[in-house]
Formats: sequence, C-alpha cells, structure tokens
Amino acid sequence: MQHWIQLFIEQMRQTTFWEWLAVLLGVTEVLLARKNKVWLYPAGIGGSAISIVLLLKVGLYAESALSMYYVIMSIYGWYIWVQRGNEAPMQVAWATRNEWLVTILIAVGGWGLIYLLLHHFTTSTVPVWDAFVSSTAWAGTWLLARRRIENWLVLNLSNLFAIPLLFHKNLALFAALTIFLFIVAIFGFFDWQRMYKQRQVLKGSSL
Repeated sequence: MQHWIQLFIEQMRQTTFWEWLAVLLGVTEVLLARKNKVWLYPAGIGGSAISIVLLLKVGLYAESALSMYYVIMSIYGWYIWVQRGNEAPMQVAWATRNEWLVTILIAVGGWGLIYLLLHHFTTSTVPVWDAFVSSTAWAGTWLLARRRIENWLVLNLSNLFAIPLLFHKNLALFAALTIFLFIVAIFGFFDWQRMYKQRQVLKGSSL
C-alpha cells in the first residue's frame, strides 16, 4: 500500500499542465453527463483530443485510438442533441433490444479486433485485458451518445477492469481518476433513472 501511495505522490509531482487539463476536462465531462447537460460534449472533445497527443507521446497507441473514438462519439452525440432544433433536448431512456444488440456487437467485436491488433502489431503484455477495457468503453460511449441509462453500467464495467490494469502499469494517477469516475457513474445511473421516472410521471399526468 505504501508503494502505491509513494507512486501516486511522485506522479502528482511529475504531472504536466496538459495532463492536468485533460483530467480536469474528463472530470467535467462525466459530471455534466450525470446531469444530462449538453456541455459534456465540448468538455469530452477537449479532454480526449489532448489525451490523443499525450498517449501517442508515451507509445500507448491503443489508448490513444480509444481517445480518438471518444472524440468521434462526442461529436456524434453533440450532433444528435442539437439536430433536434426547436424540439426538447434528447431525453434519457432505457436501451431498446436493437440498441443492446449493437452494444454487444461493439463490445465483443471490438474486443476481438483490438486484441488482434495489440497481439500482432504491438508489444503489449496485456492484450486481452487492454482490449476488453477499450471495447466496453466503446460500447458504453455509444450508449451515452444516445442518452441510454445503461451507459453507466457498461462504462463502469470498463472502469472496473481499467483500475487494476492502470495500477499494473504503474499509472496510479489515472487509476485514481478512474476510481472517481466509477463512483460518479454509480450516482449518474441513479440520477438518470430518476430523470426517466419523473418524465414518465409527467407524461401520465398530462394524459
């Protein structure tokens, strides 16, 4: 335990301005997502764009590609939100059967694809684990873009495996951030459930 505390303190000392900014924007994004605010998208785009460069510099190519995916999905989610024009903002809801099929396809298919890339074209020592974290994050982000309540569950599945993986890679600072995101996601899940139930009550009273 003392080793991890010392590692965390050392990483805090060595963290650059751009790393702090990426972390700050990441925290801002998940807090805004919890409240279903559209500003989560520019925060996510900014944080992920910085992460792409930082991760490339240290040779973490799979994680960098995941950050690029986050940028794309944030743009996609933002587009879905604003294209509604004068309509009410896109509301949270439970995923449909077809959306779950797409989610599983992204998670399982992405896992296999990323594993093959990591295994054959990189020097990764944890290709199975790393691929699983990335593919489930892909799936959860897709659900988030569509404002589906289950996105928090899928993202936390990714976080659950990412935390020990980051500690294993001696990235204690990012592991601590992931623990924070894991906790926020739990609250986000119940917040979105509450939003959905309140909207259903309002619909029922207006009939």
